[in-house]
Amino acid sequence: MSNASARLVLGVLIALPAGAHAQTPRVANAAAQIAAAILAAPEDRRAGTKVYGYDEGRRLVTLREGTNDTICLADDPAREGFEVDCYHVSLEPFMARGRELAAQGVEGPARTETRFREAEQGTLKMPDKPAMLYIVTGTSFNAATGEVAGLYRRSVIYIPYATTESTGLSTSPSTTDPWIMAPGTPGAHIMITPPRPGGDHLFQRINE
Repeated sequence: MSNASARLVLGVLIALPAGAHAQTPRVANAAAQIAAAILAAPEDRRAGTKVYGYDEGRRLVTLREGTNDTICLADDPAREGFEVDCYHVSLEPFMARGRELAAQGVEGPARTETRFREAEQGTLKMPDKPAMLYIVTGTSFNAATGEVAGLYRRSVIYIPYATTESTGLSTSPSTTDPWIMAPGTPGAHIMITPPRPGGDHLFQRINE
């Protein structure tokens, strides 16, 4: 992978094997977290992204302020595997509310349903134009080389309340064509999920 900024960072190897939830994970230094997080963003957006990551107490903090319209989220060291996400700033209220609910123990469908309900009630602001989300997953990240083992990229375009009729997109999951998920809801989004041998093509952290 070509990423000069990531290769300049000397840090720890973030590798979360199966069973990592049963252990106390090591939190990478800020530079390593930033180098990993920005890999999800398009190359021409990486230098100016805002980056959220984790302190030694595993609290989510701002690691770097941004100068453009992209926000990146570092890998959570307590979770198995590796995932980093970057999204347009207009999605921040939706994403921040999701993190808040997760901290309260609200997960899975209840987390999604709560945000959708709040958006419909007008208390949670959703983008008024299409907004991008980029996801990179893998098994580990080597901060010294900037390499993600088992790298897999996928993208999502949030387009609130979009439907099959308004977009012409199918609701059937596909690894060859874009498709629409949660049509007609505040969280309607277009999925772009290339093939990945033996893997689940749906992102986990953001929309679980």
